[in-house]
Amino acid sequence: MEQTLEFAAEAHAGKPQLALALRLIQNTGVRKRHLVQPIEETLSHPGFEERNRIFETESKKRCPDVVEEALANAQLRARDIDAIIYVSCTGFMMPSMTAWLINTMGFRYDTRQIPIAQLGCAAGGAAINRAHDFCAAHPGSNVLIVSCELCSLCYQPDADDVGSLLSDGLFGDAVAAAVVRGEGGTGIALERNASYIIPNTEDWISYAVRDTGFHFQLDRRVPGTMEPLAPVLRELAAGHGWDAGDLDFYLVHAGGPRILDDLATYLGVDRTVFRHSWATLTEYGNIASAVVLDAARRLFDEAAPQPGATGLIAGFGPGITAEMALGRWSSDAVRTEGGGRGGQYAHD
Repeated sequence: MEQTLEFAAEAHAGKPQLALALRLIQNTGVRKRHLVQPIEETLSHPGFEERNRIFETESKKRCPDVVEEALANAQLRARDIDAIIYVSCTGFMMPSMTAWLINTMGFRYDTRQIPIAQLGCAAGGAAINRAHDFCAAHPGSNVLIVSCELCSLCYQPDADDVGSLLSDGLFGDAVAAAVVRGEGGTGIALERNASYIIPNTEDWISYAVRDTGFHFQLDRRVPGTMEPLAPVLRELAAGHGWDAGDLDFYLVHAGGPRILDDLATYLGVDRTVFRHSWATLTEYGNIASAVVLDAARRLFDEAAPQPGATGLIAGFGPGITAEMALGRWSSDAVRTEGGGRGGQYAHD
């Protein structure tokens, strides 16, 4: 945080909105972030082409170890995986990273590829939900989820509006992976999922794609989105016979402190139920689609919940889109599961 404030003050000295932006950055709750490049290189802009080359190089360098860890935690081998869901909104590759992983890491050549590129921070929840759907449609299948978010490669030195400056102090880089098993394992037994979009909010979180790359655009109304989304979460839980305000664990996207505080208020829960999301925000910043996977890793690292403990997973992103899931903690259950602790890696 200290480095962020120092570099922001130097890079945008004299700008009238700087003082407000620095206060907002201080209030994000982020104490530390990890960047894929040294910060001096991050602050320069070598051009869109070079940044995308860095994205591809760093993704290929960092994904394999994380994938291996996730497979080992799930007690599976690469050839046991039937589909790979790869999510990222911070770089572009075609063919997708899924093809490179299949050719490089020993996955079967008939492994299904499901790249998700335009759901932003909601993509972590979407990946879990699409993995659940795949396993429901293909009983006994196993799905690997990989999230690679190198948000620092989207930094725009000339963007000095308050929203851009706040984003520069909020987002971090991370790579994460997890496995959803069709049978067996220990973890969150996924039972129900849903999607919801708040009408007419498409321009609240968006990218402007220009010669210099992705320009992140954030509307000031975004932090207030938990008021309309909390009833949606309540309805999802109620349709499953559960009370969204009385669950045993919550893995929620940490978009910022107000998102978590408002959701606690509107669900009628203590803010500490989001402790895993708070920890991710504090230690890594907003790592986009990787947040819910890191929060899940923290749940696994805690003392295991009691069998049957109920929980909610929710990712929020552009659209404004919510991707939500309900599940129970289970061990060796023969059902669709998030098996293993998942692999998580944030590069310092």
